[in-house]
Amino acid sequence: MPAAVGPATMGRRLAALRGIALRASDMRFVLILVAPRDKFLLSSAIVKRVGAAIGGGDPVWLSPDEAAEIPCMAEPSCALIAEALEGAPVDALCVKSRSRRKAVLVADMDSTIVTSETLDEIAMEAGIGEEVAAITQRSMTGEIDFAHALRERVALIKSLDLAALERAWRRIEFTPGAHEVVATMRANGATTALVSGGFTYFTGRVAAELGFDIHYANQLLDDGLHLTGKVAEPILDRDAKCAILHKVAARRGVRLAATMAVGDGANDLAMLADAGMGIAFHAKPIVTAHASLRVFHADLRALLFVQGYSASAFRN
Repeated sequence: MPAAVGPATMGRRLAALRGIALRASDMRFVLILVAPRDKFLLSSAIVKRVGAAIGGGDPVWLSPDEAAEIPCMAEPSCALIAEALEGAPVDALCVKSRSRRKAVLVADMDSTIVTSETLDEIAMEAGIGEEVAAITQRSMTGEIDFAHALRERVALIKSLDLAALERAWRRIEFTPGAHEVVATMRANGATTALVSGGFTYFTGRVAAELGFDIHYANQLLDDGLHLTGKVAEPILDRDAKCAILHKVAARRGVRLAATMAVGDGANDLAMLADAGMGIAFHAKPIVTAHASLRVFHADLRALLFVQGYSASAFRN
């Protein structure tokens, strides 16, 4: 019995039999390869090898040594791509070639737009960083209910002075590529929203620094001098994040197909599933297991490359 072949291979064989060349209109998908620019260079040899494996067309470089896209007739299998990459730390994201640029971006904050978990940073000020971080980890991996975990962690920082929030903020760092993603999408007319299961104290500052159009988060309660150990209800959780995605798209007047969402934790799963492009960014296993678009190695610039932006078009 002859070995089975994939749709890309079959398409090339049929084209060869008919004596016709593959046209751009035949390429319904695009495979984007992105390398972590500060750790690994994407070589022409890797791009050529992957292109040959998937039966792709001529590659287009989006950023020298960092990102390239390969048009293809059908969506290639992950196993085929992985085999061609030969272990190289390169992300591969396959999307349909049409309508790639999105009109709405909804982004998670903690461990996505910023490199850390802001509640864990507050807990460090109270001297219970490890205890709170352990609860955070279980929440983000989906082991415990998010709302319950949030109330539990906030209760542990009761009586902490408000100045501690400012001290925690000073340690926050933006994920590389965050500025470019927000600035570039806004410059091209997109609406950008920051949504977090964290707190407005931080989302407000992050949104102002990066230029997000709007931000949503939970509110820490205080008595004017100290935290009360409580958070305002209702809590912004997984369902609320997804509802915000729908609301922002509706206000913008676009379908969900025109939206992009990015996140890393279990409470991001619903919005990633509903978005036109849902990207799991350096995410927990429960998220990568369900997301079709995953970034393991590269920074947030991958969100622009997957939409077809070249580095020369990036804004800061």
